[in-house]
Amino acid sequence: MKAFPRRVRVADQIQKELSELVRRELKDPRVGAVTLTDVEVTADYAHATIYVSSWETTERLEQSVQALIDGAGFLRRQLGKRLTVHTLPQLHFVLDRSLDRAVALTHLIDAAVAADEERQQD
Repeated sequence: MKAFPRRVRVADQIQKELSELVRRELKDPRVGAVTLTDVEVTADYAHATIYVSSWETTERLEQSVQALIDGAGFLRRQLGKRLTVHTLPQLHFVLDRSLDRAVALTHLIDAAVAADEERQQD
């Protein structure tokens, strides 16, 4: 996707404001210590996909994402009070699996390095 400056600015502002709203305003106990890692806004600004990550267990993270999905209406209303945009996008929360992939790759690299060192010692 080619980066369009206005869309990127809107996505960054949504990410900043939503992070603050989730931390301070959303009172759902299912939401744990989550990080909103990225926001992608469609070309017509009608939809925003918010990627959610955490160091918590996968089950706990899935509960947090479900709580964010359930609270999307509240978050969207609060976001509307903070942003001045022509179209306020629908919010779609999804799991960000990039952290899991990074950890898995790190383990694979560590295992390969250890195996290589072991071969060199023999």
